Amino acid sequence: MSGPARRDWRLHPRLQQDCHELGRLACASVLLMDNADYPWFILVPFTDRVELHELDADLREALWQAVTDLSRFVSRCFATDRINVAAIGNVVRQLHVHVVGRREDDPCWPGVVWGTQAGPAYTPQAVAAIRRQLQAAPELEHELEIVKT
Repeated sequence: MSGPARRDWRLHPRLQQDCHELGRLACASVLLMDNADYPWFILVPFTDRVELHELDADLREALWQAVTDLSRFVSRCFATDRINVAAIGNVVRQLHVHVVGRREDDPCWPGVVWGTQAGPAYTPQAVAAIRRQLQAAPELEHELEIVKT
C-alpha cells in the first residue's frame, strides 16, 4: 500500500481538533466529527498521498470497502435519508473521506454540511456509545481496533 508505514503516520492537527478518534481499520483511522447534528464520520487512510487517484490499487480498494462498510453502518444505526460521501481536502490537505448521514430535517438540508456552523458537541457518553456501536457493528466485525480515550 502507498505511503508511510502506519507507525510513522500522523493525523492532521485540524482533524485532531475537530474530531474524536474512534478506532482504526487496517487501512484508515475512523473519526467522528464533533458535530452532533449529523452522524458524520471521517476515514483517514494511512498514507502520505493526498489524492484518491494517487493511492495504489490495494489501498484504494481497502479504503473504498471501508467507505462502503461505514456507509452501511450509518444507514443501519442512524435515521438517515441519504449518505453523503466526499473527499474534498481544501482546508485539510491530508487525504480523508467524509461519510455523513443526512436527514431531510437536518439543519443544512438540502444543502451541504461542509463549512457550515458547527452544531452541538457530542458528550463523552455519546461518543462512548457510538464507539461501542461501531465496535459491535457486523459491517466492521473483527476489523476495528478501538482507540482508548
